[in-house]
Amino acid sequence: MAQPKTIFDETDEALEAAAITQARTEIAAGKGIPHEVVGEWLRRLARGESSTPPPLD
Repeated sequence: MAQPKTIFDETDEALEAAAITQARTEIAAGKGIPHEVVGEWLRRLARGESSTPPPLD
């Protein structure tokens, strides 16, 4: 019996390429959160501490 298709089975190559281009442009412009900041936030959560996500710059 074949499995039913899900929304994850189909990809829109043009849409995916546009999203990657946009993300790279934002990173090049300095937008985003540094890896170290995200890592520390995740470590606080892993220790069970309540912590808000780091702000976007």
